[in-house]
Amino acid sequence: MKLRLILAGLCLAGSLSLPALAQEVPGDSQFLAAREAFRVGNRPRLEALAGDLRGHVLADYAQYYLLRQGLENQDPGAVQAFISRQEGAYLGDRLRADWLRVLAKQGAWQELRQQFAQLKAPDQEARCLGIQARLNLREAAALADGEALWLNLTDVPEACQPLFEMMADRVGTEQLWTRVRLLFEVNKVAGARQVLRTLPPSQQPDPRQLDLVLDKTAAWLARLSPASIKERSSRELLALAMQRLARNDPAYAASQLERWGAQLGESEKAWAWGQVALQAARRHMGAAPDWFGRSQPGQLSTEGAEWQVRAVLRQRDWGAVRAAIESMPATLRDKPEWTYWLGRAYKAGGRQEEARQLFERVAGQPSFYGNLADEELGRSIVIPPKAAPLQPQELAQARNNPGLARALAFFRLDMRLDAIREWNWAIRDMDDRQLLAAAELARQQQIYDRAINTADRTRSQHDYGLRFLAPFDTQVRPAAREQSLDDAWVYGLMRQESRFISNAKSSVGASGLMQLMPATAKWVARKIGLKDYDHRRVNDPEINLLLGTSYMRMVMEDLDNHPVLASAAYNAGPGRARRWRAEVPLEGAIYAETIPFSETRDYVKKVMSNAVYYSVLFNGQPASLRARLGMVPARPAVDAPKTPDLP
Repeated sequence: MKLRLILAGLCLAGSLSLPALAQEVPGDSQFLAAREAFRVGNRPRLEALAGDLRGHVLADYAQYYLLRQGLENQDPGAVQAFISRQEGAYLGDRLRADWLRVLAKQGAWQELRQQFAQLKAPDQEARCLGIQARLNLREAAALADGEALWLNLTDVPEACQPLFEMMADRVGTEQLWTRVRLLFEVNKVAGARQVLRTLPPSQQPDPRQLDLVLDKTAAWLARLSPASIKERSSRELLALAMQRLARNDPAYAASQLERWGAQLGESEKAWAWGQVALQAARRHMGAAPDWFGRSQPGQLSTEGAEWQVRAVLRQRDWGAVRAAIESMPATLRDKPEWTYWLGRAYKAGGRQEEARQLFERVAGQPSFYGNLADEELGRSIVIPPKAAPLQPQELAQARNNPGLARALAFFRLDMRLDAIREWNWAIRDMDDRQLLAAAELARQQQIYDRAINTADRTRSQHDYGLRFLAPFDTQVRPAAREQSLDDAWVYGLMRQESRFISNAKSSVGASGLMQLMPATAKWVARKIGLKDYDHRRVNDPEINLLLGTSYMRMVMEDLDNHPVLASAAYNAGPGRARRWRAEVPLEGAIYAETIPFSETRDYVKKVMSNAVYYSVLFNGQPASLRARLGMVPARPAVDAPKTPDLP
């Protein structure tokens, strides 16, 4: 195998050309200098450079930088004039959102309320400021909106802190404890402490006891006596202690909850059992369904309700699947995954017509559960008819779109975040023909991620050749064949990994078309005998493809040649993919749905659905996702990897 892999590398070497970098246009260097002057706070230089940028496609950004610098001291008339000139453009909305923060500091609630109402795309911070303004103006519905946010938002931006402080003063004790539990569930302990300090002094738990619950849970329990559990705060601390224990050892937490449960009120006890069950379900423990049964639907978070379904789904207990989904709130129950699995539960119970109606709700969507619902209805997965060819005037309209032009300028300057913001703003209200033209413009510029994401948004006129682009075709497909890999699966994985951005780098350090981690790339290079490998070469597409497809083959061979397991392994590691198997064979769809990591779960579903569409495009024949998913083999009694050091 090693010789075959080396030859594959030689065939690829030097054959894969990168897109030529766009030439710098007049004014680009001045714009970059203006941006740097804004970053370091050099206003005189920024003013001088802004004057030089007249006529440049990004000239308005220099004016935005001038206003944004020291915004609280700017003339409100000048700010409003800029917003008016940029009405409908991304910069107008952005400066308006920035201005909200100034108005909040000034306590100008009426004006803030008016400005917020004109925002086209408010972010979370702007929404918080809008609710804060409405509360200060004593709008009746504002309290309910604030409470909904209070009970659900766990990552609180800085601009939302004043609103949450207001809410802490206005909600009741029950809501305060509900938020504390929520923050404990997502391990936001500092936030939970902050909420606890807003309780009336007589109802606050002893800070020293809280420290012990957090840092020495088992020791705290060992010294606890029933006589000390009298007040609400002590009962809540006991419930929180059970949650902390469950994070590390659900079985031990369950035994302690059996011992101490009589000291808890029904609400605290139900929540604690839900937490024990949630942690057990994530570990695929067989006791999880029973422990969920000792909780109450109203005491389960969204994640808890979903894992209750996954726990019984893994046991193929269709009656329990039906009951768990039916007990979900309607907004959660109507998500595609739970609509599909409820349909499967109805079908297993002989309720064929009700099952068919549920499948029809999801069918036709180009997604994992849309594909599976189609197949339940006896429909193969096919590519929709291609939209009529784009006309020259449609492409010209896309090229002349100011927002897209600004985005392309940012891409040219390698400022991807700004580019994506401008691009996404420009396409937000486009019809299908405009979206297809914009996607084609991105493809022509070899900005493949925008081409895919833009084509993905069409509603009735489609071009799946744009949705499922296959760039580097003459290199990727031969590389896949050389490794005996399905080229549709390789493309499905690459589409999800990098959207074909050859120099993509993730937040954890993965690089290139196939998003290789440094240690993995080095290991594969050594295994295949790639001489003189240096990680600085990992973004070279030919090297990245050689290493990535080689690793895919090794993972496949280590995991029973099963693409679902291999996809999970590519994202989360072979050891985890192996451990997530059950003692009995599982449907590939059930394995995918019960992956403990949300990122990997979503990843595997998308890779497998992508692969189906690439197969249809490559082969011109209908395809089956269910056949691709197959059955995941049971975990063997001796579960040893074939390649022990496989990363």
